Amino acid sequence: MKKKWLSVALTAAMTAGLLAGCGSSAQQAAAGGSTTAAAAAGSTEAASAAGETAATEAAPAGAAGEEDKVIKIGVICSLTGGSAIYGEGAQNAVTMAAEEINASDPEYKIEIVNNGKLMDDATDAKQAINAYNGLMAQGPEAIVGCFFSSVTLPIAEQASKDGMLLLATGATNKDVTLKGDAIFRNCFIDPYQGKMAAQFAKEQGWTKAAVIYAKDDDYSNGLKDAFIENAEANGIEVVYTGECTTKDTDFSAQASQVVANGADFLFYPCFLDTVPLLVGAARNAGFEGAIMGGDGWDGSDTSGLEAEFANCYFTNHYSSEDTAPAVANFVSKYTETYGTESLNACAALYYDAIYMLEEAAKNGGGSDTASLIKGMTGMTFTGVGGTFTLDANGDPEKSVAINTYEDGQVKWMMTLSPTGAKE
Repeated sequence: MKKKWLSVALTAAMTAGLLAGCGSSAQQAAAGGSTTAAAAAGSTEAASAAGETAATEAAPAGAAGEEDKVIKIGVICSLTGGSAIYGEGAQNAVTMAAEEINASDPEYKIEIVNNGKLMDDATDAKQAINAYNGLMAQGPEAIVGCFFSSVTLPIAEQASKDGMLLLATGATNKDVTLKGDAIFRNCFIDPYQGKMAAQFAKEQGWTKAAVIYAKDDDYSNGLKDAFIENAEANGIEVVYTGECTTKDTDFSAQASQVVANGADFLFYPCFLDTVPLLVGAARNAGFEGAIMGGDGWDGSDTSGLEAEFANCYFTNHYSSEDTAPAVANFVSKYTETYGTESLNACAALYYDAIYMLEEAAKNGGGSDTASLIKGMTGMTFTGVGGTFTLDANGDPEKSVAINTYEDGQVKWMMTLSPTGAKE
């Protein structure tokens, strides 16, 4: 596997640099700036001056103190603006996961840097880099985030240059993990999500699809392309493709074309803020067919449109109604502490991410960045998002939850396996 060999090479290179006492700033950042690691593998001359040369030479790499048993993690998500509900869920879930792990007498404890608080990417690429740099100054061993691809992509590129492990959550753009060999994620990718939406449409017997997508959004474009490719492969005719932007508020023209072209299924792969507007416009235009979106629909406001959301669906990373033990335990603990308003897929993905890093430390034999990369490579993990194995790019191929609506409330309909079979 590509990542496995390169992560081993990265480990060797970092160790050699530290033993030589002249590692680059990027290598030092990747090692988390750990003073314990520097003492164990750092400058012999400096250790001699401290009268500790013999002890340093005798100590095996990665052995020793309590600080080496703490995984320092920085976390980034959207905490302001229209996507703040995602950040709220992420903050709650990260706090809950860290508290659970630390209370379990673990081999490796969790420390969320920045005093346990997430940094805000404000769904803006520049702000996201500022948030990343702010966390890097605090010496993390790994960074978790972000939920949106548009802000994760520049962070992934910088993290790769720095040798920093980045575990992306909701960033489904296929290029995220291609930025480097220290970049992983625990969510499915856009092509896979689009494929599963087309598979669901085929199984439901819909044969004429319309697509409306946001031309200024990478997420929307990726899902659109994947859905159209797989719809046609499954014998579904795409009778209309319409464009919009992420700022549009009027979808009446596109909705009229959906009806005029005789579609019985409408795919709208956009984010939650415009979903009620699109659904309302489609129903006002007389469209009675199915409407479907991706995980960006999670958390959409259905107030006043409860009837219009009947026969609507979206793919998601998990369902809170899933009866799997990992899901049931997460939902129970989360709702008891934080309620249900911010109980969304974002919360589930960030929760799993913290547990994945703990498992990576066990697999890799240490809490430093190089050990975490080694332990993350090829990992098989079971959590709220199901059981999956990370592939050569660091991506999981995992089951997809299909949700629908009843009286405006999200209801779990089914879960499809990677083969398209119902679970």
